[in-house]
Amino acid sequence: MNIISSKLSFIIALFAISLGISAQEKKQKIDGVIAVVGEYVILDSDIDKTTLELKQQGVDTKDITRCQLLGKLLEDKLYAHQAVQDSIVIDDKEVNSKLDEQVSYMVEQLGSMEKVIQYFKKSNEQDFRAELFDIIKVNKLAGEMQKKVIEEVIITPEEVRNFFKAIPKADLPVFGAEMEVAQIVVKPAVSPEAKQKVIDQLKAIKKEVQEGSSFFGKAVLYSEDKGSSSNGGYYKMDRRTQFVKEFKDVAFSLKEGEISEPFLTDFGYHIIFLEKIRGQEVDLRHIVISPKVSDEALKASKEKAELIRKRILDKEITFAEAARTMSDEKETRNDGGVLTNPKTQDTRFELTKMDPALYGQVSNLKDNEISNPIADEDRTGGKFYKIITVTNRYDEHTADYSKDYTRLKELALKEKQIKAIAKWSEEKIKETYVKINDEYRNCTFTNNWLKK
Repeated sequence: MNIISSKLSFIIALFAISLGISAQEKKQKIDGVIAVVGEYVILDSDIDKTTLELKQQGVDTKDITRCQLLGKLLEDKLYAHQAVQDSIVIDDKEVNSKLDEQVSYMVEQLGSMEKVIQYFKKSNEQDFRAELFDIIKVNKLAGEMQKKVIEEVIITPEEVRNFFKAIPKADLPVFGAEMEVAQIVVKPAVSPEAKQKVIDQLKAIKKEVQEGSSFFGKAVLYSEDKGSSSNGGYYKMDRRTQFVKEFKDVAFSLKEGEISEPFLTDFGYHIIFLEKIRGQEVDLRHIVISPKVSDEALKASKEKAELIRKRILDKEITFAEAARTMSDEKETRNDGGVLTNPKTQDTRFELTKMDPALYGQVSNLKDNEISNPIADEDRTGGKFYKIITVTNRYDEHTADYSKDYTRLKELALKEKQIKAIAKWSEEKIKETYVKINDEYRNCTFTNNWLKK
């Protein structure tokens, strides 16, 4: 498939499926073609690859059937087919980055590259990579197309109200016990010498890249961003993406191929390499390094946190006032230190779904109790101390419109998005060529792929 044109693959697949060739013959002739959507071919081995990918994402696949996985692949191909029609473009560099990540995972799971090639019945690594490249590109096209379908779906207060009223009382959702948490962060002071050392290091890295070194390799070696370093510091972002303001300002000031000067955010000092500008989106790589702090500075930050705690307990200042004037965490100090749940964008944390580390820190706190200073690290490994308190508790309860509006709005929006996707899929399936071979025609699909 890496050499044969997509048009020719399409014709071969149609010919094989139309003639009703046996499953064994199909495997011998066209590598197990089981379905076609538009000009996209689905192979039996694609289901195996999808299973491995889901496992990589931490999904338990033991109860997921091959029919269900085929249904997911059919959806992805439909989205990808329509994305091409709508001129949506995916950069090959982004695909190759994901490809390297997945190949590494498969080698880790199966033991060696040779075993991976054997497992997927390929003749060599080049053919395997070429096919996996196509699969990843389809997945990314599908994701962009699905995003396009739902991005204009909005929900009004009236729709939320109607959504809530339509739920029978016996079926109202029950929300688990929740709490609101606030914190005050005290970061250790960094010496000017430590800051300059990092700036000089980043400038040296920039110079080496400009002279021919790989930014990808430098990010893997030096970046302290655990979320992106293994991927060469890669991020795709637009102006709506949630990055700190300083980072976005620099990213959108660069030209393609340009590397920024070192600049500071709460996470440390960065340099950004802007790879590609695509309309309102950019592909970039970055390296972040935090200046190292001395043991004395770390000890001083703990002592400062203890002093703030004592002042609050002595009623000299409230926790919220202390957070606004003394916390080193910009994201929370204006809200009196109150944390935002990253999953819901609400201030409530459901106990059963709370991050285990945070739960361990707050689960034993009583009302109005303030923790002793807790040592913690940011995502770059920078150490600091914090004190935390529980500001509100909510017992397990049946959904209430006024108390749980934010949560209900989220549920109503998801329902509306699902309906929008279903309507879109129904319309596109009707106007797109879809063929499924006999081996899978007894599957029960959510969508009308068999066009009955």
